Amino acid sequence: MSMTPEQAAWFHSTFDRLVANIDKAVQGKGEIIGLVLAAMLAEGHVLLEDAPGTGKTSLAKALAATVQGTSARIQFTPDLLPSDVTGVTIYDQQAHRFEFHKGPIFASIVLADEINRASPKTQSALLEVMEESRVTVDGVTHETGRPFLVIATQNPIEQAGTYKLPEAQLDRFLIKTSIGYPDLAVTEKILAGASDRNPSAGLSPVITTGAVADMADLAASVHVEPAVLRYVAELTAATREDTATRLGVSVRGAIAMVRIAKVWAAAHGRHFVLPDDIKTLAHPAWQHRLVLDAEAEFAGTSSATVIARALDGIAAPQARTAA
Repeated sequence: MSMTPEQAAWFHSTFDRLVANIDKAVQGKGEIIGLVLAAMLAEGHVLLEDAPGTGKTSLAKALAATVQGTSARIQFTPDLLPSDVTGVTIYDQQAHRFEFHKGPIFASIVLADEINRASPKTQSALLEVMEESRVTVDGVTHETGRPFLVIATQNPIEQAGTYKLPEAQLDRFLIKTSIGYPDLAVTEKILAGASDRNPSAGLSPVITTGAVADMADLAASVHVEPAVLRYVAELTAATREDTATRLGVSVRGAIAMVRIAKVWAAAHGRHFVLPDDIKTLAHPAWQHRLVLDAEAEFAGTSSATVIARALDGIAAPQARTAA
């Protein structure tokens, strides 16, 4: 059953309340907050890449405080082991049986801080849980539950002590974005409240985890016209056929676009997806999924350039004008 206009209006109102609450701790970044919330409600994961001190960790903490669920922070370091993330099976001598002790990944919202400082082996421990929301240890599968959101932060790979994330893991992030530095007026407001070292601590929960799961289910019922689905398929094909790419947008990436576009439409009070939603989300949803040809990259071509060429080269279908 498709979402109704009344349900879309309720979704829009609730979404705005969530953004406003998080904005109290991360000021002046409403657009980025909206993207992160949309990824959560699309049941995807978020990669924040930015310089240190721009508010990546504050955003993750504020989101965790806004959702009345469990949260965990994993500080990724070169000596972090996979079992430190997923958990470990320990033999209980009194009960004479093995028991699984859950790792920090079993939380509603997980902050994977500086993920690219861990070894590739530890990073790979996240592949299954990010794709399937479950962890398999010693042949036994353990579900994470809903909602489950990984917000990973990473420093630019040019910085010392960082590892490049493998393509398979990058493809499991629904969006990749950056926060950036605040403007002058917002910076002044932040400095005025500099004595508050943890602004997210004062936030009150706005929504329960059960309500987040309900919103995710509701967003999944947003209508997508066949013409818009074809538009997404043509855009992904264009990224694969571009001479500058070795790997274009995957099928997983195309599915991710449709999922987050449904949430984005509902967040703006609509029960149907517009082509403009696809255009708005193309860069954050797809940039990190492209693998460029070495020569093209050396010549200055970027993932953003490839996506822009695809958007310019593929004609968007006529937008729906009535509900």
